[in-house]
Amino acid sequence: MCPVNEDWEKRTAAAWAAFDDYEEADAADFRAVIDALVAELPADSPLGLFERACAWDSTGHSDRAVPLYREALSRGLDGYRGRRARIQLASSLRNIGQAEEGVKLLTPELVAPSDELDDAVRACLALCLADLGREREGLALVIGALAPHLPRYQRSMANYARLLVEPEG
Repeated sequence: MCPVNEDWEKRTAAAWAAFDDYEEADAADFRAVIDALVAELPADSPLGLFERACAWDSTGHSDRAVPLYREALSRGLDGYRGRRARIQLASSLRNIGQAEEGVKLLTPELVAPSDELDDAVRACLALCLADLGREREGLALVIGALAPHLPRYQRSMANYARLLVEPEG
C-alpha cells in the first residue's frame, strides 16, 4: 500500500473528473474505481473513508455515505477535506431527514477560518434551515453569501440579509 502522493491525488482527481461520464446504471462501476484507489491507502485512512462516502453520496446513497463521513471525521480527517466532509455530511443528513443534525454540524463552520468553501457552508446550512421551517434564516445566509459577489449593491444586500433575522428596533 502506498501513502497518499501526487500520483494518487492525480488519479483520484481524474476519476472524479470522469464521474459525469458514468450513466446512473453504472454507479457501481464508478464506486469500484474509487474503491480501487482507496485500497492503495492504509486500512485506517480517514481519507479512504471520505472518498468512499463521496462515491456513495454522489451516486444517490446518502444513507450509505453518512456513517462513512462520520467515521472519517472521527478518525481525524481535517483541514480542507474535513470541512468538505462536514458540508457533505450535513447535506446527506438533510437528504435522510435529519436536517437538525446538519444545522448543528454546520453552524460552527460559520466562524471557522474562511476559505473557498464558505459559500457552500452557507448554502447547505440554508437548505437544512429551510427543511426545518426556518426559511428566513436560510435566505439571510444565502443573500449574505451572494452579496460580496455582486457588482453593485453589496452593502444593501448585506443589510437586507441581516434584517431578515434581526428584530426591528
